[in-house]
Amino acid sequence: MSAGASRPGGTAEWLRRDAERISGALPPLMAEAERLAHTVVAGVHGRRRAGPGESFWQYRHAVPGDSAAAIDWRHSARSDSYYIREMEWESAQSVQIWADDAQAMDYRSDAAPRSKADRAALLALALSVLLVRGGERVGLMGSAQSRPRPGENQLTRIALELSRGREERPDYGAPPADPLTRGGRAVFLSDFMGPSADLFDAIARAAESGVSGALVQILDPAEESFPFDGRLIFRSMAGVVDFETQRARALREAYVSRLAERREMLAERALRSGWQFLQHRTSESPRKALLWLYMAVGGDR
Repeated sequence: MSAGASRPGGTAEWLRRDAERISGALPPLMAEAERLAHTVVAGVHGRRRAGPGESFWQYRHAVPGDSAAAIDWRHSARSDSYYIREMEWESAQSVQIWADDAQAMDYRSDAAPRSKADRAALLALALSVLLVRGGERVGLMGSAQSRPRPGENQLTRIALELSRGREERPDYGAPPADPLTRGGRAVFLSDFMGPSADLFDAIARAAESGVSGALVQILDPAEESFPFDGRLIFRSMAGVVDFETQRARALREAYVSRLAERREMLAERALRSGWQFLQHRTSESPRKALLWLYMAVGGDR
């Protein structure tokens, strides 16, 4: 819709319709992300580090090499040991997240409770919740919220973007060419079934900006086990690819081999680029993947 064009039915009607759509889509996603984030918080020791800051963190025993000026003499006077007063490192980190919403991500077999796109959106928002609550800045790539920002308002904006979706979507997704914050982190959530060159170009651009990150390949269990037999027509979600076979089972070995090659290629490229790689199935609990992501983007600050 071009700027200044009127919407059918008048302003009040489309505003009410959009409000109902947003209010119906946002709370379930946000509530689920909040619950998931809460389960992970209990299992992490946090990302706190000693360093420059104004907030007291802990006392530790003085060791050879510590200067006399660093000793907390008041606290040390209460015992026979010398203690150093450490402050908490308060340097905020920038994390930009891409949640693939291409049509291929809509696939869901009977063995999975959610589609790949649903799982990517949930992980993206839950990770954002954890990071923002930890004082970090977060951005959602491919949207108006790509620039990392702190605060609860940013969480709301990201949740709205993830719930809104796009009208025109490609068959397979690729990381958008959004500017990355130098020295920050990036997270790519996708099935990575599209052209690998697009992904590798994005990782190379990130490396040029000193950005490291994590790749999470999200697959439906049927995409791994290939439980198909007999006469079938395989069609991509957008209908671009169409393939008919009389003996689907005969394709299984070649398919599984190609999928393993793709996984190994992703893991190898991630390793070479200083990134981390995880494969996640939509039939699995998202908690383990979220915990892995949280530590991957923040455990080495």
